[in-house]
Amino acid sequence: MTRKREGFLRKNRRFLLICFDAFSLAAAYLITWIAIQGRTSLAEYRSTMFSSTVLFVLIYLIVFVLMGIYDSLWRYAEIYEFFRCLLAAVISVSVYIGISVFIYNNKTIPLSVYLMSSIFSVSVTLYSRLTYRMIRNTRLAPSGNRRRRVMVVGAGEAASTLLHEIFKDPNSDNNVVCAVDDNPQKLSRTIMGVKIMGQTKDIPALVTQCNIDTILIAIPSAEEQDKRRILNLCSKTPCTIRLLPDITKIISSGRDLLAAVRDIRVEDLLGREEVELDSGNLASVADKIVMVTGGGGSIGSELCYQIAASSPKKLIIIEISENAAYEVEQNLQMRYGEDLDIDIRIASVRDGDKMGILIEELRPDIIFHAAAHKHVPLMEISPEEAVKNNVCATFNLAESSERCGVGTFVLVSTDKAVNPTSIMGATKRICEMILQAKSQSSKTRFVAVRFGNVLGSSGSVIPLFKNQIAAGGPVTVTHPDIVRYFMTVHEAVNLVIRAAEIAAGGEIFILDMGYQVRILDLAENLIRLAGFLPYRDIAIEFTGLRPGEKLYEELLLSEEGMKSTEHAKIFIENPQEIDAKRVFEDYEQLKKLALSNRNEEVVAKVISMVPTFKLSERVVG
Repeated sequence: MTRKREGFLRKNRRFLLICFDAFSLAAAYLITWIAIQGRTSLAEYRSTMFSSTVLFVLIYLIVFVLMGIYDSLWRYAEIYEFFRCLLAAVISVSVYIGISVFIYNNKTIPLSVYLMSSIFSVSVTLYSRLTYRMIRNTRLAPSGNRRRRVMVVGAGEAASTLLHEIFKDPNSDNNVVCAVDDNPQKLSRTIMGVKIMGQTKDIPALVTQCNIDTILIAIPSAEEQDKRRILNLCSKTPCTIRLLPDITKIISSGRDLLAAVRDIRVEDLLGREEVELDSGNLASVADKIVMVTGGGGSIGSELCYQIAASSPKKLIIIEISENAAYEVEQNLQMRYGEDLDIDIRIASVRDGDKMGILIEELRPDIIFHAAAHKHVPLMEISPEEAVKNNVCATFNLAESSERCGVGTFVLVSTDKAVNPTSIMGATKRICEMILQAKSQSSKTRFVAVRFGNVLGSSGSVIPLFKNQIAAGGPVTVTHPDIVRYFMTVHEAVNLVIRAAEIAAGGEIFILDMGYQVRILDLAENLIRLAGFLPYRDIAIEFTGLRPGEKLYEELLLSEEGMKSTEHAKIFIENPQEIDAKRVFEDYEQLKKLALSNRNEEVVAKVISMVPTFKLSERVVG
């Protein structure tokens, strides 16, 4: 029965609204006559009173219809609609006064009727619609559930839009208790009926004072540094934290506003916006034969996915782990089927002869070299393996690429190569030096791409922390002051692919990575995002710096600078003077030491090859 009634009301909405206006306007007009009773005898005006009421209502309805007032959806009306309604009311009154003066010139209508009927009619048309809008957009709390007590951070356009959506949603269980904003002029005022009780610095105190469960952050236009500060403040509370993305992006994507409000992710705490670079149909890989070494790893697999989206002529995946290679192959086949030519080869990049045969057979236009040993403490124990897998493999691949006429060779490097304190970082720096030396005389464009830690990659700290939290703790941090650069795997890979497009040869490309993140803050925030309190629910233990580990990473050598490129967030390290002959001679000596497994001599040779190597306590097996 209720559905039938709602269907009838929806179908006859326009007619019913006209009838309502006719009744309310007639009542408002007649009230003005009743109001003057006692000062004027109504007997002599009775015929004029009723005929003028009909005229008054008729003119009103005609003007409203002509101006499209009955076409508006008043439930969603904003200021523009109410202004248009006010304008239509003023025009209606003006037209009525003009016509009635002409018609009733022998029986003049009292001036007070004109004045009071104007006020009453304008008021009734506006307030009836405003009341309707408020009733439709106000709902009772869902029965059977405790409503979440919500704080909104921000009191601007985004917050107003968000509150509007919350208040009109009949199924929302959000009870918005208060708001905060850093504009002092907004303090103690209200937004959509919600009181602005303080600034962002007051968030922890207000959470306790108002018993807040959820914090909604509605400041998409805030600077990244401010956003990071606010997120860190919010993460120090036991509340669920949710974030409203950029409204313009939500509109362009066609998503519902409330559905777009999402939980805070670790990426939101990095202190910078994710760098957006096109990964579709890039000139560097489109219609090219592309080889990816280490194609089953975190970086390598994402390289394969983004390259596949850019329509390569063929994608060659080199991987030593058959399970990892199989998984990437299956994912690509599900996405692209026969539209993508994939060639999977199980091989080790350490096998120089095998890699030479593959490169000569498959003739790639571009090689992305992502295969490497990356785990710092493990490489400290086995430095000869780091040299074999990182340095020797890179040299052999570079030799084969040059011999077979590969157009571009891109090395995936690391910020740990800068002033390294670890064997892993030092071997990556040697790889960079080899490529720079090769570039001096080769037609192949040899380049390296240097970036920081990749969020969520295998072996990174974030999956470790999540596993430790899931196990109930403790979460282990090496040092309370240790900091790192972080980036998403999407950014890292996009930069690598873009480097191949703009490479001239010999460059080391660097991404603007924003601020370094304190690992302890990251651990605490991950614990809070999981719904626990650090040190109370989940313990944090400090284990001490591991062999080869340093407190902070760098992107440039101290004596170097960098220059900009056509992409605002990508830079090129100013090159150092490289003695190619000396690099190649040192490499041959290092290779012999590594293949002979003479670990202490390997470490000594690495130190001599990398002048910026900073000695640290290390373990040699």
